[in-house]
Amino acid sequence: MTTILGIDIGGTGIKGAPVDLERGELSEDRLRIPTPEGGSPGDVARVVAEVAAHFDVDGPIGCTFPAVIRRGVALTAANVDNAWIGNDAQALFTGETGRPVTVVNDADAAGLAEMQYGAGKGRSGTVVMLTLGTGIGSAVFTDGRLVPNTEFGHLDIRGKAAERRASEKAREDHDLSWERWAQRLNEVLTHLEALLWPDLFVVGGGVSKKHDQFLHLLETRAEVVPAQLLNQAGIVGAALAARGRA
Repeated sequence: MTTILGIDIGGTGIKGAPVDLERGELSEDRLRIPTPEGGSPGDVARVVAEVAAHFDVDGPIGCTFPAVIRRGVALTAANVDNAWIGNDAQALFTGETGRPVTVVNDADAAGLAEMQYGAGKGRSGTVVMLTLGTGIGSAVFTDGRLVPNTEFGHLDIRGKAAERRASEKAREDHDLSWERWAQRLNEVLTHLEALLWPDLFVVGGGVSKKHDQFLHLLETRAEVVPAQLLNQAGIVGAALAARGRA
């Protein structure tokens, strides 16, 4: 089984494509459909089924979701309806698509992809991936094994959640220079170093395309590198999660 459909569910868009897991690449152009307003479970499930039906790929499906996911159940909700909390997303999507679906936290999915094919490939020790976007997502690996559902974007930094100070959205909202924003991001990394002593930080999210503007400004004991899969990471990681469950 080398080609599996991956679907990346976000607050603004639901994106999917078949993934060639031998190469870690999309085997067809992705389909993106706007996330239904409000992001209710039923509406999102119908779009997931629409994306699945668009591609001529059978078998299991992997889906990311912006929430803490435990055994397929969403325990939190970010940028989607609070009705998701306590909802068995895995069962809902499986029923709507008629195919086995594996649901995984979105940052964990991106981390899985980077560890298998990208910046974390072949790296041992403790690796921390941060996705910098509307918030801060996180994924932690120890000798290649995922520690699921870390929520380091909610760490308290100077009385505020880390993501309210150092996300890409915070940089844009407060019109921060790269130097000022890097200082804030460095505070987050320093806090994580005190807790985890990682060997490597992988910085992902859309801002990673501009890594030459800020990575050299960071001062950490651990090496810091940009993510490599960019906006494909969620889809690829979802497919990997589905293969692992299958």
